[in-house]
Amino acid sequence: MPKILMYSTAVCPYCIRAEQLLKAKGVGDAIEKVRVDLDPERRQEMMSRTGRRTVPQIYIDDYHVGGFDDLAALDHAGKLDPLLGR
Repeated sequence: MPKILMYSTAVCPYCIRAEQLLKAKGVGDAIEKVRVDLDPERRQEMMSRTGRRTVPQIYIDDYHVGGFDDLAALDHAGKLDPLLGR
């Protein structure tokens, strides 16, 4: 099972949708959520790693997926399942 890292906040509807999609794919237990609203240092880490300021920012292993729209686009293109080892 791949390692999934998701930078998120508590009130982000796109974070919730991303988590729902990953749970529907059967990998919900593999998600490590980093709440950048609670930890400013981790927000800086996210921005340095991704070059983006918005959440969610999702990594599957070392691959930077991007946000929810990027995750959904991968799923619709049939490219998410291979990343998840399915």
